[in-house]
Amino acid sequence: MVRLQERYKAEIVPALAKELGRTNPHALPQLKKIVVSMGLGKAIGERKRLEEAVGHLGQITGQRPQITKARVAVSGFRLREGMEIGCVVTLRGKRMYEFLDRLINLALPRVRDFRGLNPKGFDGRGNYNMGLSDQMSFPEINPDKVNFTQGMNITMVTTAATDDEGRLLLREMGLPFQKAEQK
Repeated sequence: MVRLQERYKAEIVPALAKELGRTNPHALPQLKKIVVSMGLGKAIGERKRLEEAVGHLGQITGQRPQITKARVAVSGFRLREGMEIGCVVTLRGKRMYEFLDRLINLALPRVRDFRGLNPKGFDGRGNYNMGLSDQMSFPEINPDKVNFTQGMNITMVTTAATDDEGRLLLREMGLPFQKAEQK
């Protein structure tokens, strides 16, 4: 079992039960999946950008990415329907916990001028969205072999009903949210 998953079952579930006042462990919020995606608008003209991004996302997540295609044509962006414009990976189970553990303990501390995650990234249903400006904050990526820096979006989908429950779950898991500024 993964280190974060063991900690979730041993420490986080009892803490959530105490905080939320629930005895049924199935009524507690839990992490369902993590979706990591890269939008590659500049890959329209350069196939190498897409191939490099797919390789890096595969190294970071440990899973082969799915290439996403444009659904509609937008003439202003020189985009036609069916063009390959991004890649996405959906992580569940063991790989999800491994990725979250590496994100919290290795990647986020390596981000330049990091002061914590924005607590306003919740969607109203307990899911959290965040972005990273480049893929080189992950130790799996060799900076000497990177030709194009590419940002990524990370979505953490939870079973929480509200943002407060989702925030409590992710804070207990170790995500470093910014403190609310006192005025």
